Amino acid sequence: MEITLALAALKLVGYGLSTIGPGLGIGIACYGCCVATARQPELQGRLFTNFIIGAALAEALGLIGFVLTFIV
Repeated sequence: MEITLALAALKLVGYGLSTIGPGLGIGIACYGCCVATARQPELQGRLFTNFIIGAALAEALGLIGFVLTFIV
């Protein structure tokens, strides 16, 4: 019983740690997009497209961590 409780707690900690990376990645990408848009507003469309692609790739890492949490 104690082992299953410990494994459940470790799964939650693992999922929490796996969400830190994508969160930081999306935050840094959003910051860069905002700064670049402020410097060159005429490139807003292209910058936003690149931001969405980067955010999707970073979020994929979070989903992989989520799935691995339940597999292990």
